Amino acid sequence: MSLFDATGERGAPDVAGMVDRGAPLAKRMRPTSLDEFVGQEDIVGPGRLLRRAIEEDRVPSMILWGPAGTGKTTLAMVIANTTKSHFTQLSAVTSGVADLKKAIEEARSRRDYGQKTILFVDEVHRFNKAQQDALLPAVEDGTVTLIGATTENPYFEINSALVSRTRIFRLNALTEQQIAEILRRAAIDPDRGLGRFGVRLDEDALAHIVTVANGDARSALNALETAVLTTPPDSGGAVHVTLEAAVDATQKRAIAYDRSGDQHYDHASAFIKSMRGSDPDAALYWLARMIYAGEPPRFIARRILICAAEDVGMADPQALVVASAASYAADFVGFPEARIPLAQAAVYVATAPKSNAVYAGINAAVDDVEQRRTPPVPAHLRDSNYPGAAKLGHGKGYKYAHDYPGHFVPQQYLPRDLAERRYYVPTGNGFERTITDRLARLRNPGASNTAGPVNAANTNAAKGAKQVEGRRE
Repeated sequence: MSLFDATGERGAPDVAGMVDRGAPLAKRMRPTSLDEFVGQEDIVGPGRLLRRAIEEDRVPSMILWGPAGTGKTTLAMVIANTTKSHFTQLSAVTSGVADLKKAIEEARSRRDYGQKTILFVDEVHRFNKAQQDALLPAVEDGTVTLIGATTENPYFEINSALVSRTRIFRLNALTEQQIAEILRRAAIDPDRGLGRFGVRLDEDALAHIVTVANGDARSALNALETAVLTTPPDSGGAVHVTLEAAVDATQKRAIAYDRSGDQHYDHASAFIKSMRGSDPDAALYWLARMIYAGEPPRFIARRILICAAEDVGMADPQALVVASAASYAADFVGFPEARIPLAQAAVYVATAPKSNAVYAGINAAVDDVEQRRTPPVPAHLRDSNYPGAAKLGHGKGYKYAHDYPGHFVPQQYLPRDLAERRYYVPTGNGFERTITDRLARLRNPGASNTAGPVNAANTNAAKGAKQVEGRRE
């Protein structure tokens, strides 16, 4: 007998002794209690709101939102096994308005006898507007406690009226450690898992399945089950799952890649050096290798951001903007589509003019701060926006740049001991050619804008801005 009967309804029987050996491993290994549940500690960890609500049988209407295989249906079943409420399950893929109305009417009848009903709707985003609207009155008056599961953003795919009547709980992709824990449990569990096969699971085989699963526990369990059932036992009757068996089970070729070792850093290094060396083809190749091996998009995006700032810099300031946009886009859409903005940013950085002048400049400045005496801030640059500052000489002699022709006036900004230091030395590449020309004009001792202020209105405006903004200098 499966967890749910043919009608999809039940009260809350004990599922521990109802193992269907013919069911897929992923279904057999579903936790029956919160203590067995792996992952999502931020919503069902000890002391968290949802865990308390489940344990106290005060479950609110909610929508569980997250990628496939992260525990949405499993969590609903844990609630079913814990609560005293009647539990009804519908699938938005196969159920219509008539099924929904029937479930609500039956829930209303139970409420007359003092029993609550939890209505679990899988793939709730697939309900059309009429079906979602049919849920509203029952959710609002408490006839049913709705638990909806969806892989899509509920703020886009579900009616705002229904969203406003539920709590949204975001489930995240499981970590590699969590997937590995689930697989190890399944391999040794003699009742619900594969323990009766005497499974011996090689570490590299486990790592491959975990990587390919990409945070999806169901996918990982399916792969493990396939590997075990298709591997003949050895002479001792045990099933030895090797990397080769894992690759066959996942239908994805394994490449030499250690996510925490040399391969991880070597690939990242090759990727960065390809962008720095202005080779877009190599950059795309190493990017593809990292994606195939399961590198998180955030790790890759950080490498592109760093390269844009360090190796392109002011030669093309737009590179950092493109890299930042790609980082956001990749994080927002996730894989597999995340590869597209990441590739665009990598190609942009690789083909942009290069300069490490900003990188070299900040390093030189940091060296001076660490190794040299740190002189005080020159008096004319100190904050003068508080009572008594003028008596201390703070701000005296400061020249407000906007009061001068070209909005520039020669003035000492570095401490006296460092007056001749040059930290930022632009190259002649890309936009830095323009910067080089501008700095040359500004630093020309013969510049004519050394006279006094020419625009008193600017001075008054600056004073007004200080009053409005507080401490603008």
